[in-house]
Formats: sequence, C-alpha cells, structure tokens
Amino acid sequence: MIRKLRIRLILTTMLAVLLVLVILMGGINIFNYRQVVDESNDILEFLMKNGGAFPDNMFPRRDGFDPKRGDFDPNSTTWEVEESWEFTPPPDFAEQRSFMRISERRTSSAELAAETRYFSVLVSEDGQILRTDTNFISAVTEKTANDYARKALRRSGSSGFIGDYHYLVGDQDVSGNRLVLFHDCGASLANFRNFRNISIFVSVLCLMLVGVLVFFASGHIVRPVAESYEKQKRFITDAGHEIKTPLAIITADAEVLEMELESAGDSGENATEDGEKQSSGNEWLSDIKAQTKRLSELTQDLISLSKMEESSTVLEMKDLDLSQIARSQAGSFAAVATASNKTISTKIEDGVHIQGDKKSIDSLLSIILDNAVKYCPENGHIDVSVTRHKKGAKIEVTNDTEETLSPETCKHMFERFYRTDASRNSSTGGHGIGLSMAKAIVEKHKGRISAASGEVEKLTVTIQL
Repeated sequence: MIRKLRIRLILTTMLAVLLVLVILMGGINIFNYRQVVDESNDILEFLMKNGGAFPDNMFPRRDGFDPKRGDFDPNSTTWEVEESWEFTPPPDFAEQRSFMRISERRTSSAELAAETRYFSVLVSEDGQILRTDTNFISAVTEKTANDYARKALRRSGSSGFIGDYHYLVGDQDVSGNRLVLFHDCGASLANFRNFRNISIFVSVLCLMLVGVLVFFASGHIVRPVAESYEKQKRFITDAGHEIKTPLAIITADAEVLEMELESAGDSGENATEDGEKQSSGNEWLSDIKAQTKRLSELTQDLISLSKMEESSTVLEMKDLDLSQIARSQAGSFAAVATASNKTISTKIEDGVHIQGDKKSIDSLLSIILDNAVKYCPENGHIDVSVTRHKKGAKIEVTNDTEETLSPETCKHMFERFYRTDASRNSSTGGHGIGLSMAKAIVEKHKGRISAASGEVEKLTVTIQL
C-alpha cells in the first residue's frame, strides 16, 4: 500500500508539473507564432494598399544610392531623408524599444522598409503572369515566384504559408487582375523554432529534475503515513491476540453454565419451574456462544488480513496445479450450494500451473466461492472458470445477483467491512472483510483482482495470477 501511495504521489506530481509546463510553454510558443503571423499580416496589408511596394518616402536616401536598384557611390558620405517621409520616430523612441517592453511590433520600426524581404506577382483573370517583382529578395527567382503565386491562387483561402513565405492574395481589380504578395518570414520563424526547441528541451529537463527530486522526497513525505499504517496493523494484530484470551474464557464459562443448568434440570425438583429456567438459560447461553464464536472468527480474520498486508510476510512460493485446486474447492462448495437450491458449474482448463503459496491460494478460492454462494439468490447459478492467461492464469467466478450492481459498488467491494447493503445487514453471514483478504492475497502474488456487474443481474470476480 505504501509503495503504491508513493508511486501515486510521484505520478501525480509529475503530471501536475507536466500540465503546467505544457500550458506555460505552449502558451508562450503559440503567442510567439501568432505575433509572427500578425506582424506579417500587417506588412502584407500595408504593401497591398500601396500596390505591392513600400512608398519611396519610407526609404532613407544616400547620395548616389537607390535602394530599389542597389547601386550607390562608395565615396559619398552624406545621408538625406525626404521631408515628406511619413514615419517620424518620437524623441524617446529608444526608451520605448527597451528590453522591458511587454509587446512591440516591428511595423512601428523606422527600419521596416529596409528590413522587409518580399516579392509580388500580378496575375490576370485567365492565369497569365503580368508582372513579377523580385527586387527586394535574393533567394527567390522569377520562375519560383510565379510558381508560388499559382500555388497560392489554387488554395481556398486568401492567405497562408508556402514554406517560410507568408502570402496574401488581393481582390480583383477592374480588369480582373489579382496581386499576390509574399513576405519572407524565414528569420522570424527560425527564431520561433529555436525558442520552441529550447523550451521543449528545458521543459523535459525540468520534468526529469522534478521527477528525481520528488522520487527522493516522496520517501520523507509518505513516512508519517507509513508509520501510522504500520502502527495500525500492529495494533490490530496485538489487540486481536489480546481479545482471543477473554473470548476463550467467555466461551468456556458459557459451556460450564450450560452444563450446570442441564445438571439442575436433571435433579427433578420443581420440574416445571426449573424446566422453564433451563430453557431460557440455554437460549441466552446459545446466543452468547454464537456471538462469541462470531467475534472470534472476526478477530482471527483481522489478524490474518493484517499479517497478509505486512511487507515482511514472505509466502512459500512453489509450482501449483491451479486446475486441481479449483476443482477441489468447487466440489467442496457444490454441496453447500445444492442445500440452498443453487447450482455450480465449472469450466476448468487442464494443466493450468502458477507459482504461489498453496495455503493462500486455497483461502483465495474459498473466499471467492463462499462469497458467490452467499450472495447468489435461491435457484441461482454460479460459474467457475479457470484458463491460461499470458504467462499465468485467469480465474472467473460469476454468480447471479438479486439486482444489477453499480460500477461504484463493484469498485468498493474489496474494501474492509464494505457491504452492498447500505443497512449493513449481515444475515448472509461473514464479516465484510473476506474480499479484502482475497485482494491482499492476490496482491501478494503480484496479481490483479476486479469485480464487474455489467448490465445484467450477475457479478463476475476476475483474478489474474
């Protein structure tokens, strides 16, 4: 139990950290990508409004230099900016672009026209290429630009990506021509991909580091729970042994009183009155003995369950013929079932062997069959199946029930003192810890046990060993 609790703590912590990292890093990367796309959209829309190029007054001019032609006089040293240039940086522009700004669009930069790499293709209504402008990009030839434009026009949307080039298809003009603009987002997308890869690497590294830290810390975290659980099991064992002695004395005293009452009744004096007292006394003594026996059995079951759950308990594992054990146990309960008008049928495969403790496996099958017989209604049927399963075996015990059990009931069925009857009616016998004992035995054998009802009035307990 403590080991499972520790594993659950580690897994829960890891999943929580993973969820936080996915939300955090995923949100940052999505925001970065959207910023790249939004900035590209702004640039493409601006270019579309200006016929596919930046206005000349957005370019700083140097003597003898035409930015569209790329030629300049290296001996010239003076810069001239046209007075009609619309962009005027504010006095505190450098401060506004400081590192601490939350968000900044490159469209507000004075270097926008000089930094932007783009090309455009004008296509007629019938698909003919009328004009191709690749003056502001070096990586794309005129033929490639034309191919990209045709590919963009074949797509359903007006914008999208072809490689690292973000395109925008303009509306038809009066002549039916359409302008297709492409913006090179390679640098921005490269930065986005680098950050994405780094964030994934850092997230995985952080997750591994958290896993290591939680693995070592989990031992200290669950230690108080482990100590409390061990104390609880020790208390049950010790208290059980202490209770057994007074119960044995009570049982012996009740038997002595019963013998004395019978002796007094045999004396013959006041036969009628003594007979009534003897009858009443025997009834009380019988009730005392019955309840004492029930309490003794419960105490013994609690001690056995506590010992089975102790990590120090070592079972004597050996090769067992599960088929033979199952047939023997089913035969033992056949008479009990017949006495209450119930039937047991078996489907046991021959030669099914497992590694297990003989006494524990006998107890396991006895508990499951006893539970099936007790809770099977009159004239009901019980099926016992044993088959090979992977490298082990599968045991299935199915019995009719008075009503269909809910999945929640089946889930809690292996808890101590749990009863499907909310009133905790124990008229069927037992103490409510039989299936808990069965679960402890199965877990000690590294197996699995489960219960299911389905949509019919049946209960199936499945054991994999």
